[in-house]
Amino acid sequence: MTDTPAPQPPLQPAPIRRPTLRFMFSHPAHVIALGFGSGLSPFAPGTVGTLWAWLAFIVMRPVLTDVHWALLLGLGTLVGWWACTVTARHMAVADPGAIVWDEILAFWLVLWLVTPAGLLGQTVAFALFRFFDAVKPGPVAWADERFKGRRGEPPGWRQGWGILFDDFVAALCVLLVIALWRWVV
Repeated sequence: MTDTPAPQPPLQPAPIRRPTLRFMFSHPAHVIALGFGSGLSPFAPGTVGTLWAWLAFIVMRPVLTDVHWALLLGLGTLVGWWACTVTARHMAVADPGAIVWDEILAFWLVLWLVTPAGLLGQTVAFALFRFFDAVKPGPVAWADERFKGRRGEPPGWRQGWGILFDDFVAALCVLLVIALWRWVV
């Protein structure tokens, strides 16, 4: 009688610690999820992605109507869900810091809804968004934990949605603070 070895679980790819330009251009989802290169920053990629979003907003704002912004954000969310899921899966990390499409979409939403805020108002919105996204107080922490996978589980659609979700909650918190400020003052 021969002993057959027990089936082995499939090997998970080793996590990619810091993606490269080569990694980014290896799949269209990576280009989107990594914020067209802004997520490749070795220092504070979330902040760099948010700054990229701000610059892109300033460039696009004069030519996009409110309908265009709504469509861009809606389609950007659907495409971003796919791109973030694929990229997280390829990096073998549930929520890699290099994925910044979530910051880009959420900050575009904030800027779109606070416009016609001037430079000072946009700077305050930027600072508030970075605070809520980085510190993750209250509802943002809840949203961040809501769609985490189990340890060792490869990232899937649930985790891909979670990458976007906590930033949308951070954007909502920013908008509530700004609305409260406008109401009080």
